[in-house]
Formats: sequence, C-alpha cells, structure tokens
Amino acid sequence: MGVGEIAGLIAAIAFAVLAGFMIYPLIRLGKMFDQISQTVKDSGEHAIPALDEGVTTVKQVNKSLEDVNRISAAASTTANNVGALTDLYGSFLGKPVIKVASAVYALKSTAQSFVAGRANGAAETASEAAGTKKEA
Repeated sequence: MGVGEIAGLIAAIAFAVLAGFMIYPLIRLGKMFDQISQTVKDSGEHAIPALDEGVTTVKQVNKSLEDVNRISAAASTTANNVGALTDLYGSFLGKPVIKVASAVYALKSTAQSFVAGRANGAAETASEAAGTKKEA
C-alpha cells in the first residue's frame, strides 16, 4: 500500500465519521419538517371554519347595519315631515292666533281701564257727596 492509498483510506474514514455525525442532525431536521407540515395542515383545517364563521358574522353585522340605516332614514324623514308640518301650522295658524291674542289683550285692557274708570268715578261721586254734606 502506497502513501496515496493510505491518504485515500484516511480521507474515506474521515468522510464516514463526518457523515455519521451529520446523520443525527439531518434526522432531527427531517422530524422538524414533518412537525411543521403537520402544524400547517392543522392550522389550515382550523382556519377554514374560523374564516367561515367570520364571514357569517360579517354578513350578520351588515344586515344589522342595513336595518339601522333604514331606521335612521325613517327617523330623518319623520323629523323632516314634522318640521314641515310645524312650519305649515305656524304660517297657517300663527298670524290669526296672534291677531286673536292681541284682540283679547286689547279687550282685557279696555275692560280693566273701564272698570278702573267707573271705580274712580264712583269714588269721586262719593267724595263729592261727602263734601256737600260737610258743607251743609
């Protein structure tokens, strides 16, 4: 056996030892890839039902929001109608009611001044009558 053959034999033994040391980490790496693939598969199996439930929830929320939009539109329409009706009554009945109120106030003021005038007139007549009795 020559020097070249001995060197080749040493290189082959070194390569076999190196390959032997590399087998264990490669086996562990293979197991880790198997676990990762199983985890991804499980995640996919659980994610699809969760996504379906999420879609159902979003549809229900959208339906509720549509109901709220209809209710708020109806409330807005009602408020606008009440405002228009108030303006109509104000313009239709406002001026006559103000005129009637002012006429009633004028009548009340006139009646009060008339009653106060009669009371003053009666008081003056009574004081004049009392004054003539004193003179007599």
